Amino acid sequence: MSKLPNLTYCMTIGLDALSLWISSFHTNNPSMLSRGELDVTGCRRVLDILDRFNIKSTFLVPGHTALAYPNLIKEIRDRGHEFAWHGWMHEDARDFTKHEQRLIIERGLEALDLVVGVRPRGHVSPAWNMSTDTIDLIEEFGFEFDGSRMATDHLPVYVRKGDSWTKDGPFQFGQLTDIVGIPVAWIMDDVPMFEFAWGEIPGLKSPAHAEEMWHGELDYAAENCPGGVFNLTVHPQSIARGARIRVLERLLQKASEMDNVTFMKQSEYVDLWRAENPREDWRAKNPELAGDGSIRELPSMNRSA
Repeated sequence: MSKLPNLTYCMTIGLDALSLWISSFHTNNPSMLSRGELDVTGCRRVLDILDRFNIKSTFLVPGHTALAYPNLIKEIRDRGHEFAWHGWMHEDARDFTKHEQRLIIERGLEALDLVVGVRPRGHVSPAWNMSTDTIDLIEEFGFEFDGSRMATDHLPVYVRKGDSWTKDGPFQFGQLTDIVGIPVAWIMDDVPMFEFAWGEIPGLKSPAHAEEMWHGELDYAAENCPGGVFNLTVHPQSIARGARIRVLERLLQKASEMDNVTFMKQSEYVDLWRAENPREDWRAKNPELAGDGSIRELPSMNRSA
């Protein structure tokens, strides 16, 4: 008998704080930077709601945030939540060499170890941006799962490494790894809908916009994706405002009343999913997602001019 729930709800919390505005939005504006400080008040609001529903979550914490707010990070740990690696300062991996990316991973891990004495099992790229070296580095550092890819909506995959592509040739699928990929999507994230930055993101959507979308995704996943995961990512500095946090409360209330939905931390779900989906069994059932069977070249490309 399967130990996987019909649908697992992973409540993922991005605690980017100041690093989001320094690194991702490159601001030197103290007013804009101060938006990240709302993560302090907002995080405790979110923690109280999670406690009310007895939900344990996965917090994405850049090393920079851990050093800025060590007492808050310790409180998250002490309230039973887990951490995933999420950068040193919410960096875009594409802006750095492989060596520099390795140093960023080391610095983020060092900060979490210093503050709360944990070594995260999971990796989530800041802003879900990856370089062509990222999967190699995830494997090198021994992360067991990654939450940065969008190949599916609510069903995990085993992640490939070494994919390559050009604009004038067939896609070259790489090698399947043991890393489990938990799916993400921008429609399952609060920042694009709610936050505003001149020339970057328009945001400022009505909370009803997110509510309709998230409830629809939850209903569909529960009905059509057995063994799957509803992985919603929210950020306290965005979701914890008045009408928005009510949307989160109503969604959690709905999910908690559904007989076929179970809340878990990402690592808990990955352990159950991996046990029931050995990599080679999964590969045989999902050859396209594994990268098998593709045509790697056109005969005409080997003809001499």
